[in-house]
Amino acid sequence: QVQLVDSGGGSVQAGGSLRLSCAASARTFGSLAMGWFRQVPGKEREFVAVISFDGAWTLFRDSVQGRFTISRDNAKKMVYLQMNRLQPEDTAVYYCNADLHRLRRGEVPVPGIYWGQGTQVTVSS
Repeated sequence: QVQLVDSGGGSVQAGGSLRLSCAASARTFGSLAMGWFRQVPGKEREFVAVISFDGAWTLFRDSVQGRFTISRDNAKKMVYLQMNRLQPEDTAVYYCNADLHRLRRGEVPVPGIYWGQGTQVTVSS
């Protein structure tokens, strides 16, 4: 069983930064790929970033590459999404996800069945 709690969302102006956090309760946390997805009303949830179980490998959607970084602390069972140079199109509810698979460059990772409750990010122009 994996439980995830997202936090860190808020409202910022374009160009600003936010850091999202995901606290996990899972005995197998250190073996799980972790990631972030986002969703706006009326649209499908979309992949944002993933980090491998050991933190050695990451992948981002093209539109956030170079602006967002993902990291993890396996000892604390935490995952972070640092978001810099935020743009209005980054506005969404962001969800932490555990146990992503199909982790290959050129393909969109498939989410696992474990989700956080979501945290709202609003970027104004």
